[in-house]
Amino acid sequence: MQINVFFDRENKEKTINLDLNSSVKDLLTKMNINPVTVIVSRDSNIITEDEKINDNDKIKLISVISGG
Repeated sequence: MQINVFFDRENKEKTINLDLNSSVKDLLTKMNINPVTVIVSRDSNIITEDEKINDNDKIKLISVISGG
């Protein structure tokens, strides 16, 4: 299945191919992204690593910024 992913850090939208029944965690693993460094949203709703992704979903990855 194909997922459209917008990654704010790169300001780019990519199309990622995943297996059926893939989760957010699978997507992040394929993109080599540490899950604690991003917030994942679908249709303006925050979703967790365990949520399943559907074909043609539009996912947005928002970088977490921290500092001291």
